[in-house]
Amino acid sequence: MSLMLVAGMSSASADADFQRCLNDLRGEARTRGVPAASFDRFTAGLEPDMGVIELLNHQPEFRTPIWDYLAGLVDDERVADGQAKLAEWRELLDRVEAQYGVERETVVAIWGVESNFGRTFGRREVVQSLATLACIGRRQDFFRGEFLTTLRILEDGHIDPEGFVGSWAGAFGHTQFMPSTFSRIAVDFDGDGRRDLMGSVPDALASTANYLRQSNWRTGEPWGFEVRLPAGMDTSQAGRRNKQAMSAWAAAGVRKVDGSPLPGGAPQAGLLLPAGPQGPAFLVMRNFDALFSYNAAESYALAIAHLSDRLRGEAVFVTPWPTDDPGLSRAERREVQERLLALGYEIGEVDGIIGSNSRAAIRELQPQLGLEADGRAGQRLLQAMRQHTP
Repeated sequence: MSLMLVAGMSSASADADFQRCLNDLRGEARTRGVPAASFDRFTAGLEPDMGVIELLNHQPEFRTPIWDYLAGLVDDERVADGQAKLAEWRELLDRVEAQYGVERETVVAIWGVESNFGRTFGRREVVQSLATLACIGRRQDFFRGEFLTTLRILEDGHIDPEGFVGSWAGAFGHTQFMPSTFSRIAVDFDGDGRRDLMGSVPDALASTANYLRQSNWRTGEPWGFEVRLPAGMDTSQAGRRNKQAMSAWAAAGVRKVDGSPLPGGAPQAGLLLPAGPQGPAFLVMRNFDALFSYNAAESYALAIAHLSDRLRGEAVFVTPWPTDDPGLSRAERREVQERLLALGYEIGEVDGIIGSNSRAAIRELQPQLGLEADGRAGQRLLQAMRQHTP
């Protein structure tokens, strides 16, 4: 059975229905090659995690301003860390690049964005999250499949059940694969007989490159580049999918952001305007679509693309975002949190992630600083805190 929460349902009733749902899944798991004894072991003491239901419709890629999203994901700290990883894993990346044809900077950029180079795998128990999503709320059919696939992964011994944590939606490992993606794409690159995306950097990076290759990555082609639009250009046909020949964009007056002509003979490209025609503009090609397939948000794909360029030594975007209150780097976000703690706000640990506790504290503080109480951490807030707080 499936469980849809309704107003007034008691927690006891909801938990009983959850357990009935699990019992139904127990039978389905047997058909997937997971014996009843294994199912019972993997789900012993399992209770629903209602926090994942709240997160189901609130992915940050879709509700965070693009300048905030990129400021936290592509900052100097992550670029420096990524360049260190490129050096540390040079020989491995040589082999990955040779076998899968995906440039190392792109693979390492995904690693950096998804888990901060293996430092942050997520805080939620994967089995618990997926069991909850399989039994409660919307998209239960999808998450039921992910839950059962997870149990099969554990049964086959690829991942250690102890400490098996990931995102709220069940993605896990250095580069955050969903279980169904793991089953299709993950590879055993270190040759130990396991496809261990949690404990093996070689398996994780090779699996990521394999994912992009199977998403039609084109070796040696750029993802795209920043451009300059002519004044008054009609941008009604902008969009990643609306690709035209590079010659057509050139005829429309589009130039590279430094004013030079567009490259002749380049593949077709779509015009991406993530903040509208007043912000940075990009011509994006097939490899951008491959990045988009990894996590279906254009802001995510742009973050990976930009970080990969930064790892190659390229500069930040030239055109400023259309805001008078730019976003904060992770170091700046940690500073905001430290200052909130110094003021007595109980926000939890200083981690550079502006979560609900930090936003509530900011919302309470902002009027005292003469700012609108919107809970957002931007440059204006940080400057005001520096001036008015210890």
